[in-house]
Amino acid sequence: MANIGYIGLGVMGGRIAARLMDKGHTVTGYNRTKAKAQALLDAGMRWAATPREVAASCDITFAMVTDSPALEAIAYGADGVLEAMAPGKVFIDMSTVSPITSQAVAAQVSARGGVMLDSPVSGSVLTLEQGKLTMMVGGDRDTYDRVLPLLLDIGPKATWVGGNGTAVSMKIALNLSIGVQLLAFSEGILLAEKSGIDRKTAVDVFTSSALASPMLGYRGPFVLRLPDEAWFNVKMMQKDTTLALEMGRTLGVPLPTAAVANEFLTAARGLGLEERDCAALFHVLAHLAGVSA
Repeated sequence: MANIGYIGLGVMGGRIAARLMDKGHTVTGYNRTKAKAQALLDAGMRWAATPREVAASCDITFAMVTDSPALEAIAYGADGVLEAMAPGKVFIDMSTVSPITSQAVAAQVSARGGVMLDSPVSGSVLTLEQGKLTMMVGGDRDTYDRVLPLLLDIGPKATWVGGNGTAVSMKIALNLSIGVQLLAFSEGILLAEKSGIDRKTAVDVFTSSALASPMLGYRGPFVLRLPDEAWFNVKMMQKDTTLALEMGRTLGVPLPTAAVANEFLTAARGLGLEERDCAALFHVLAHLAGVSA
């Protein structure tokens, strides 16, 4: 069993840390708000006061934070992960951040003798709890091979996609489809509803059809009632869509449907829905269609 660190114990990070503990690993954790980690502490997780303390006490440190500035905040400075990096230590960042930021941190880890992998996840709270969460991994192939058994304790598949930054690029490419699919799904449900079909029936037909992706299978019913705790909120969804649009401009790839979805995410924020699950895109369209959500 491994001695593991985990930085960022939010909706997904906290559950991944719990899963690693359930697999018998010793986990030392850090979160900006300690109270949010209380359930993990009660279950036996060790606590560290800073990201540096986490990395200093563990050979392998995971992180899952909100965005690029948050990754830089836990990596740099006197209390950052980099201050504890040394030969033999591995830093696995599961955040969805700018590939440029990820590569810059990886270079600093390497300069101190450590190795960084970017390993964002594909899935949701439900996927994780079902043991179906998948990962993509970028960075040194030998290190990937070494930590693969640990990654497979989190979920059934962890695919190496290339060097540092490639996994976050792949995650961003995947995530742009979430908003696009939710927007198209919402259009179809509202069209059916305004033609006289019960919304619940329309959702059932759609999510049972050949058009239903796994993501729509679990998030589609949220148009009937948004979850009290957002699985992936509007603010985070727009962060990822904006990263995709920035990559598209840099690489010369037009992303017209992602751009439209991004504008509707802005509208959702304008309606005060930024902390609600991104399925709240339905509420924006329903508002425009004159339908009570």
